[in-house]
Amino acid sequence: MSNLAQFDSDFYQSNFTIDNQEQSGNDFNAYGNLYGSRKQQTGEQPQPVSFVPPEMLMSPGYTGQFFHPASSSDYYSQSSYIDSFDEEPPLLEELGIHFDHIWQKTLTVLNPMKPADGSIMNETDLTGPILFCVALGATLLLAGKVQFGYVYGLSAIGCLVIHALLNLMSSSGVSYGCVASVLGYCLLPMVILSGCAMFFSLQGTFGTVSSLVIIGWCSLSASKIFISALDMEGQQLLVAYPCALLYGLFALLTIF
Repeated sequence: MSNLAQFDSDFYQSNFTIDNQEQSGNDFNAYGNLYGSRKQQTGEQPQPVSFVPPEMLMSPGYTGQFFHPASSSDYYSQSSYIDSFDEEPPLLEELGIHFDHIWQKTLTVLNPMKPADGSIMNETDLTGPILFCVALGATLLLAGKVQFGYVYGLSAIGCLVIHALLNLMSSSGVSYGCVASVLGYCLLPMVILSGCAMFFSLQGTFGTVSSLVIIGWCSLSASKIFISALDMEGQQLLVAYPCALLYGLFALLTIF
């Protein structure tokens, strides 16, 4: 019996006192208050937090303002960038295609008595010549003659021959592109003759006379432009003769 009492006293014996009970009660109240405050905070609407990158924070050596970078020599303003696009020429002018010059050259060829502008005629413009060569081949094709190879071959060989003759006759010299441009523009009357061949035959008196007129028209326009561009006064007939031979070959292609 004594052993059982001793066991009970040892079993229920502890160091817990009334002070520890009061302290635990205070800890429980503090924990309850903390839990209640956290629950109240979670119940409220969360406020958005703005994130500022560390690169945008003000450094001790930064003298500017937020979101306004300091000006430097390598910085180009947007206005100057837009002005650079406004000052650029159109794409066709960069490629050397001037429609007003093409129109003026065409009018000069169509009117042999009109004086030629040497500054315009001295340009290397191949847009019109290529167009007129294609038009000549197309009209011959519509007339039942496939002569594209002869048109291109005669044009290339004729430009080489006229280029060599003009360099021998003139003191300033001339480029091959300028010769090809002038001879190609003056091919326009021959396109008109080829267009007439689509509707009636040129193998007769009317066709022969028409061909002679067109040959004279082409050679006169070409020689006038060469004389004006190269300052070869008094040599128009000498320049017109080889040009007439070249355009005579195109007339033979058109008639036969």
